[in-house]
Amino acid sequence: MTYDVQTAAVKPELIAAVRARIRIAEIAKTWEPSLNQVWAFLKANPALKPGHNLFLYHHGEGREHPMDIDFGVQVPARFNGKGNVQCVATPEGTIAFTRHIGPYGGLPAAHDAIHAWCRDNRRRIGAASWETYGDWYDDTSKLETTISYLLV
Repeated sequence: MTYDVQTAAVKPELIAAVRARIRIAEIAKTWEPSLNQVWAFLKANPALKPGHNLFLYHHGEGREHPMDIDFGVQVPARFNGKGNVQCVATPEGTIAFTRHIGPYGGLPAAHDAIHAWCRDNRRRIGAASWETYGDWYDDTSKLETTISYLLV
């Protein structure tokens, strides 16, 4: 798949999220229990009108080291957190982003495309990145995920 990397200025986006400090390799076993907590909270608070799942990565020391990841769901307004579920905002600033269409197993190629674009365009990646997951389809070829990287 060819990725079209673009830039945009973005404002903070609110999510209801559970934070985990894990290594990248642990995402597969951590995201679902975390999101289950978020969705249970949102079902108990229907006024928050949930949007799409959004995973916010707080960049740290590299892929081998644990990093903070907020496994969340878009919400339209701030709220008081309860238990592990807290109100979190994505960063404001300029981002590089691209859209991945297809199975989630292909997401690393989209991340690699943004990293390559940043190298080629002499742009530095900032302190966070996030994945916004579109609507679910049983046909995984229809899945859309937007990958965004904060730029410095």
